[in-house]
Amino acid sequence: MSELRVASRYAKSLIELANEKGILEQVYSDIQLLSKVISQNRDFQLLLTNPIVKPEKKLAVLNGVFQGKVQELTLAFFNILTRKKREALLEFIPASFEEQYNTLKGIVKANVTSAYPLTPALREQLGQKLAVEYGQKIILEEIVDPSLIGGFVLTVGDKQIDSSVRKSLRKLRNEFKDNPYINKL
Repeated sequence: MSELRVASRYAKSLIELANEKGILEQVYSDIQLLSKVISQNRDFQLLLTNPIVKPEKKLAVLNGVFQGKVQELTLAFFNILTRKKREALLEFIPASFEEQYNTLKGIVKANVTSAYPLTPALREQLGQKLAVEYGQKIILEEIVDPSLIGGFVLTVGDKQIDSSVRKSLRKLRNEFKDNPYINKL
């Protein structure tokens, strides 16, 4: 079974248990902390995936790093994963956890790529329009890509709206290329 599928199942179990105990928000912040630690510390990531290091040592490191900073449920979750020799999944669990958390809370992620940073007023207006259209809370992630020249590319789920100048120029170039009435130079 792939790591992503197994990580998804563990994340689902953690979400359900945290929700049952009423500490879902705290566990969510714990998982975000885990993601941050893994992404910022390559040695920690390598330790978790190293099959030579014994699970007891990995658990000691996990407890040393997260003891007192995360919920007891989260520490128990790390303990279970380590005892089952699945600590390498800790790299994949945060993304799966966040995806399932957003689904549970009715949150949709939208990416907007523009040539220049959006103004706060425009960002707010776009977020409100998307929230009305989708009927859910929208988290807007902004990416600046000067190669767009102007306009924007909006991606929400599997839908994409490309209103960039780059796309318009590409479309125009293809129309000129396919035009049989223009002499070739």
